[in-house]
Amino acid sequence: MTARPDILFLVLDTQRVDRLSAYGFPEEISPHLDALAADATRFRHGISTAQWTIPSHTSMFTGVYPAVHRTQKSSSRVPAALPTLAERLQQGGYYTAAFCNNPLVGVVDNGLRRGFYSFLNYSGLLTSRPNQAGARSRLTGRYRQFFKRHLSKWLHRLQDSFARSDALLEFAFTPLMVPLWQTALSFKGNTGKSLNDAARLLVERKNVAQKQPIFAFVNVMGTHMPFHPNREYIERFAPDFLGDKAAQRYLQRFNSDVLGWLTPLGDDMDERRRAIISGMYNAEVATQDDQLGVFFERLRTSGALDRTHVIIVADHGDHLGEKDFVGHSISLYNELTHVPLIIRDPNGDLPRGATVDHPVSTRRLFHTALAAAGLADAGEERYSLAQGADPDRGVVFAEAITDENVLKIIRRQKPQLVAEYRCDQRRRAVWQTPYKLILTGEDYRELFNFVEDPRETQNLAAAMPAKVDEMSEFLSDYERQAEAQAVPTGGAAGQSDPQLRQRLRALGYLE
Repeated sequence: MTARPDILFLVLDTQRVDRLSAYGFPEEISPHLDALAADATRFRHGISTAQWTIPSHTSMFTGVYPAVHRTQKSSSRVPAALPTLAERLQQGGYYTAAFCNNPLVGVVDNGLRRGFYSFLNYSGLLTSRPNQAGARSRLTGRYRQFFKRHLSKWLHRLQDSFARSDALLEFAFTPLMVPLWQTALSFKGNTGKSLNDAARLLVERKNVAQKQPIFAFVNVMGTHMPFHPNREYIERFAPDFLGDKAAQRYLQRFNSDVLGWLTPLGDDMDERRRAIISGMYNAEVATQDDQLGVFFERLRTSGALDRTHVIIVADHGDHLGEKDFVGHSISLYNELTHVPLIIRDPNGDLPRGATVDHPVSTRRLFHTALAAAGLADAGEERYSLAQGADPDRGVVFAEAITDENVLKIIRRQKPQLVAEYRCDQRRRAVWQTPYKLILTGEDYRELFNFVEDPRETQNLAAAMPAKVDEMSEFLSDYERQAEAQAVPTGGAAGQSDPQLRQRLRALGYLE
């Protein structure tokens, strides 16, 4: 029997697909990621199931759409009845470890940490990186680790309370608190440290049983706001910035304006300011790619890469001023939902150097990883992306619900924009090559040819009413199925519920 591969699930948090050279960016911005993509299967139209972290990660970890797992708010938890990818792999004999820089995954108690033997968090008031206390002796180290463990538990509860309490969250976004917690929280974590720790596990295999395969989940936040890229890449991608005091003052204000990342822009960002933010984002992409290059090279030279099933994906992208949005709180435009997806398969079930052109939902990474591990049942195997399969027969979905806390912020900061940008209305989208339909609320429809018009500049809805009706029916069917198949929020993890299994089977989670 062939040894089961290690599995690396690398999430490039907030990475736009159009800012990677492998996906058509005109400058060399991501040479290390490009090199790996050239030796892997590249999915041209990876589609995130949601516009922000929690529902997107939950779909990748469970294989179902947000309307089914219902983990769509900052206060949500992954239903206990729905087993996660880490739980399934752990039960199947994998050593499961996470190296996470996103506090919404690594700090907030929402169930995304379930199933990991080791979960290292690199963000928050107190991280869980090994030896952080710098013990000087074995005894001192034990005391410090004891203190740190209990302090960390208390701080995690405190941070989780802020995420779930409207009053505490409102207090956290006051002008006095924002700069304090941005610094204290280590908001973007430590990309280099997390990648180095993940590489050490995959190469050195410390504390891993002989012949035991590893599942390593890594989330890196290098391209997330605020922007503090390396100077050499600022000089390359924003050459005028360093000599422009007004631009530097604007970036400083932008980096500290967390509320602004959550609300529509209206007319607050002119072309010059958009160019500043876009250039800083590009510099962050290049900065992170350098760190990824060191990581990939270590895996390659040690031989670990050739025994590892590598999945690289973004949970979502980011608006940088397009369509009057910034950040990733509200829309389902391609800036957020079209994501890079690259899979390097050591066993050859996904061919090297291949490109897949049909839309692919990121929820199918759950089935793909299980299949690579040899743990998928017959039904799940059919939903793997191996061999360029199209398990959704060309039709994929996404949905966006503006988080209640974000909506309150918008109403308080810019109440006139709530109706103008339909911030309080649910958004649903469906893709069927070459068209994409976005339905906002019950009546506002936008139809785009995502192949010929990836920037979604021309709404074809008025000109193609028959196509709008056809794709609206897809959304109606999706709504009906999702309502019938939504997973209950209670119950024990992985419980055997015949009715639940039947609903999940109907959706494609089981067969």
